[in-house]
Formats: sequence, C-alpha cells, structure tokens
Amino acid sequence: MWRIAIIDDERQVLKGMKWAIPWDELGAEWAGEAMNGEDGLEVIRRTRPDIVITDLYMPVMSGLDMMEQLRKEGFEGKIIILSGYSDFEHARQALKFHVTDYVSKPISLPTLKSILGNVVQELEQEEEKRIRQWELEFKMTMYEPFVEKEWVRSAAVGTLDPVYRDSTRLPPSYLFWQERKHVTVGIELIRDERASCLSVSDWNLFRFAVSNIACEVAVKLFPDLEYTELHSTRALLIIHPDAGLPDNKLENRLEELGIRLIDNIGSYLKLVTRIGIGGVKDTWTRLSDSTEEAFRAMDQRILRTSSVHEVYRYKENSSSGAGKVALFPVKFSYKLATAMKTSQEAEAHQLVLEYITEMKKQEGVTPGYVQMLGSELWGIITYSLYESGFVLDELFTVDQIAKEISSLVIPDQLAGWLIDKITRISTSRQWKGSSKHRQVVEFMTSYIHENYAQELTLAELSDKVFISRNHLSIIFKNITGETFNNYLTRVRIEKARELLLERNMLVYEVAERVGYKNIPYFSTLFKKITGMNPTELIKN
Repeated sequence: MWRIAIIDDERQVLKGMKWAIPWDELGAEWAGEAMNGEDGLEVIRRTRPDIVITDLYMPVMSGLDMMEQLRKEGFEGKIIILSGYSDFEHARQALKFHVTDYVSKPISLPTLKSILGNVVQELEQEEEKRIRQWELEFKMTMYEPFVEKEWVRSAAVGTLDPVYRDSTRLPPSYLFWQERKHVTVGIELIRDERASCLSVSDWNLFRFAVSNIACEVAVKLFPDLEYTELHSTRALLIIHPDAGLPDNKLENRLEELGIRLIDNIGSYLKLVTRIGIGGVKDTWTRLSDSTEEAFRAMDQRILRTSSVHEVYRYKENSSSGAGKVALFPVKFSYKLATAMKTSQEAEAHQLVLEYITEMKKQEGVTPGYVQMLGSELWGIITYSLYESGFVLDELFTVDQIAKEISSLVIPDQLAGWLIDKITRISTSRQWKGSSKHRQVVEFMTSYIHENYAQELTLAELSDKVFISRNHLSIIFKNITGETFNNYLTRVRIEKARELLLERNMLVYEVAERVGYKNIPYFSTLFKKITGMNPTELIKN
C-alpha cells in the first residue's frame, strides 16, 4: 500500500482531500496529516509516507522550508504542492526540491485522480526497478564465492584473460598474493579396478571428500592455500609459503605434504593417489607454470622423492623424463572441459585436433597409450558434463565406450572418435534442451556442498534461484536422477563417514556437524547408505 500524508493549514481542505482521494483504486492508505510545516515535518519523519501533498503558505514553518529540511534529511518520497497562490517564484524554488507536481486550489476531482494516478504509476515503476536491481545484486552476492573460485582456477591453469593478469585486478580476498611466493601441488586420483567401478555420481562424492581431506591435511603445514578441481581425476593445491621459510625446509615440507595426502586419502577413502610438486614462483602470474610442472613431474615420473609413495618433484632441466610422452597439458584438459560444459562444439573440436597434432610429433605413442588417452579424455568429458547435470549414460553405455576405445590404435583414430562423440553430445536434444536448467542445478549442487551442515530446504533454494519449488524439484530430479533431499543426504553422510574415520569426534558430534540433531535418525540414514551403522564403521 502506498502511504499518503496531507499537510495544509485549512481543516476543510484536509477533510475534503481525505474524502476525495480514491484510496482503494490507487492501492493507497492515509499516513497522517498536519496543519503547519513544523508538525508536518514530524508526521513525515514518523510515518515515512510515499507521497506528501502540501500547501506552501502555512504558519510556523512554510511548505518550502519543510521540503528543504526533508530533502536534507534524505527523504525520497514524492511531493505534490497544492497552493492557493499562482506564484512563479515559489514554483521555481520548489523545483530545487524535486517536486513531482504543482497545482492550484481549488482542484477538481478528475485532476486529483489523474495526478495521483500518475504519481503512483511512477512509484510502481521505480519499485520494480529497485526490485530488479536488488535481485541482480543478490544474485551477484550469491554467485561471488563461485566466481572467485573460477578466477582462482583460471589463474592456476593459465586461462585467465590477460586483462586480469595484473596485480591491480586481484580480487580483494587475494591481495596478499602480491607479497608471497607460490607453488602448486597436483593431486591425481588413479582409476584402479575399484575406482573404475564407481558411478559418476559416486565419483563426484569421493572428489568432494578428497577436497575436504586435502585442505585439512595441507592447512596444518601451510596456513595460506587454495584448493581447486581441474577435471575428473585431477585437483590442485595452490600454496603460498611463508616468506621466511628457507628453501630446503620448504622442499621437505612439500614432500611431507605429498606423503600425508597419499596416506590420508588412501586410509579414509581407499583411493590410490599420485602427487606432483611444481616449481616455486616469485609472482602469482606464473602460477600456471608451476601447475604444468607439477603434473609433468607425475606424468613423466620425474624425481620420485619416496620409494614408498608416488610423490614427484619437478626439476628445471631434468633429463629423467626425456623421450617420454606427456599425458596432456593442464590448460588443454581444462579448456576441453569448459568447452564441453558450455556447448562450444567447434572449440572442443579445435582443441582435440591441436592436441592430437602435437601428440603425433612425439615418440613412443603405442596403441596402449592411445587407448589410455582415450579413456582419460573420455573421463574428462564425462565428468565435466556431469558437473553440469548431464549424465552420458543416456547417450552411450559403458560397455559401448569401452569396446570402442579398445579398437583405437593410432592418434588419428582417437581424434576422429572424440570429434564424433563431441558432435553427438552437442547436437543431442537432451543436452540442448536443458542448458539453463543445468546452470541452476550446478549452482544448487555447489551450494549444497558448501552449506550441507545448515538447514537446507528446496523452498530456500527456490527463492535463491527465482524458480518455483515444484518446478525446481522436477528440474533437479531430471538432471541429477535423484531428489534434492536424497542428494543432500548423500553429501551429508559422505562427510559424516569421513569425520568418523578420523576418530576425533563422537557419533552425536558428527551427526550435529553434518546437520542432524536426531541421532537415531542419523544412524538409520547412515546404515541405509553405507551398509553399516556409525559405531560399526568406527570398530571396523
């Protein structure tokens, strides 16, 4: 309801105006009245009306003085002057105070309705504009953490736009990067027999668990760090060591971190991990060099630092990897994943052709290596699309893909096979028909992983993405294959499993940490998903 206040020193005018204004028709209500500018000022301060109708000539304080004071105090409501005098000088002065209209007494009923109707229409347009602006700002605030994460990943893999490769364009949270050295630690999850049996959905949950373990392990050795995922089997720790840490101690601590990562991920998740350590860089703009070095070290098995753990360190001018074929550059795999997620078919084709052309120049490209690359690249494509809510099982069966990959012998066959698959994915009705919905679901799943411990409801998320609850429920189920509540439960239980295996907390503490206050209910869910209750997991 729009609120209207009337200020006039004639009681008859006040009474007549209150009677004449079509309140219901305008969607308005009376806010208050006064018979002089001073009392009017107090009424307006107290009631904050949207519209003020005021006379100019009044005792104690004039309408002009009242308006001047109101504007000084930041009052932004509409002001209509209703005066018994046609005074050009007063009208000119009133313009300074952004008066909406200036009319003379007596005013006819049709004129009053017309003026107020126009003012209300103007208010409605301004309100609609404010709401749109608020929604935009709200969305920007909501997406800001995800935008920053994408910035970090782009900086780490070398895809950051040159415009932003400048210290003056650093996001506020990362200004400290200017004063530190930087080194990256690459994490690769090995797809052994056990890991290969995991569904894409389960693999996604394992990767979420890996991110938690990696950050908890790394922060004990290096307080300042970021974690970013690259594609289905690879992730990255970006470390900013203390400037006062000697080089030999930094080297030892990085190797210790690699060993701890392998041990913890293996112990808690039963996943086999390989670690690569890049070179230390003096400036953050060379982060991508350290990233490439970290994964080149593990791909070419350069300088293994431990006989028990697969931790590899990059060394400048090292000859230990000479003659070996590099798996694929981090920048390439990241660009391919991005092109697939954003339906850039031509870009994905070009990336594949450029990569295969370079690969053909290398020595040692055997049929087994071609097939291994096919499997890894298919994994990148599969997971990148899953992140966008699209499961490739709808187009290709696992057996079909395995059979086709086993028939690939030379790089050109691999290129043709990948380009055919990319085209079929990009032109499929399922992929094209759900691009906007995928973006919504991608935001929702990210939000769940960030806030699983809080009270999360589909209604709350529907408010955040501006889609009705029922419609959002259907979208989420169609894209992920499971309900919102099931997905949230699985994320919570996976985190609970990880916390229980650490053996630092009691069962009820773990339940509360992941968002459950009802312990029996938590135990029931835990057993339903993992096959054992929490106490059995701890004992085993």
